[in-house]
Amino acid sequence: MSGSDARALSRALLDLCRMRKLTIATAESCTGGLVAGALTDIPGSSDVIDRGFVTYSNEAKRAMLGVKATTLATFGAVSKETATAMAVGALEKAGVDLAVSITGIAGPGGATPGKPVGLVHFAVAGRDGRILHRECRFGAIGRTTVRQRAVVEALRMLMELARGPQPPTKPRREAAGIHHRRVARSPRRTAVKRRRAPRT
Repeated sequence: MSGSDARALSRALLDLCRMRKLTIATAESCTGGLVAGALTDIPGSSDVIDRGFVTYSNEAKRAMLGVKATTLATFGAVSKETATAMAVGALEKAGVDLAVSITGIAGPGGATPGKPVGLVHFAVAGRDGRILHRECRFGAIGRTTVRQRAVVEALRMLMELARGPQPPTKPRREAAGIHHRRVARSPRRTAVKRRRAPRT
């Protein structure tokens, strides 16, 4: 996952959002604004990117994004619940169409029981009510690499939501045919009973 991956994804995402007239906000903790930086590094991104929240502390998550203190106390800053609350908060505060959030442990310290270095929670929220969450365990691969990979994953999730709801896939005819194909049966042979000639 290199910088070129993030740049290519950023371009594709911006093009898609322009076509669909969508705007984006970011809410970042462990990446410290790198997602917003990747997007705004592309010229002309201002017609899609509205703002970025860097909420590194719990207090910032509460004050800037409206994450409840009980959510942070119960589940912790690095959790599905906090990531979801961050994305929804960014969506509401910015009034945009899509918002992404990232909260994780980039390392080398910060690990707790059940939450190792490299654990990152992502959430993407859409104005249409759709919310995606993803948990990635990148491992202790180095702080810089964890952050780089987190940026790429966040961009992928934004792309997924920006494409819109996908219609359910229809079962393939060939596959269905295997189960429903009628086997041609040979005509049944009816047993013809021969009448015995009467005894004389």
